[in-house]
Amino acid sequence: MPDETSDADVIEKSRREPERFAVIFDRYFPQIHRYVASRLGHSAADDVAAETFLAAFDQRDRYDLARPKARAWLYGIATHLIGRHWRAEERMYRALERSGVDGDDGGHADRVADRVSAEQMQPQLAAGLAGLSQGDRDALLLTACGQLSYDEVALALDIPAGTVGSRLNRARKHLRQALGQETASHG
Repeated sequence: MPDETSDADVIEKSRREPERFAVIFDRYFPQIHRYVASRLGHSAADDVAAETFLAAFDQRDRYDLARPKARAWLYGIATHLIGRHWRAEERMYRALERSGVDGDDGGHADRVADRVSAEQMQPQLAAGLAGLSQGDRDALLLTACGQLSYDEVALALDIPAGTVGSRLNRARKHLRQALGQETASHG
């Protein structure tokens, strides 16, 4: 199947020929996996990303074929599944805030200077993220980690685009305050 075939066409054909859904998986799995890993960590990413595509496969009969790209739909499913893990995610952020230790063991690809800077800011960032409402956190992380546009975030979360802007504004303001207050106390 050529790459220029729209996602909607692939999904429509997969309703009769389920094996065609593999094209959607191949197109989007790396992006969804990175997004889930950024939200839940690498240990949960494989399972939740796979669960995202299983849910999408199961829901393909309800996909709106008027939407040529399935990207926002898949991010919406992933975000919903991450929402199930929300309490564990919040507990992780709270624990990182208390410990001041980097919860991810990283890898050789991390550079020393970036790592030192990130480790210094991680407790404050974790506290700031934990202090956000789930909706604000989802909107922020879909744009920052998923690199979705406002319109795609709106589709993914099934909210108006204006609400995306409001949530992002609140989230950014909260994080600036959380990071700024901590920076001022160290300086």
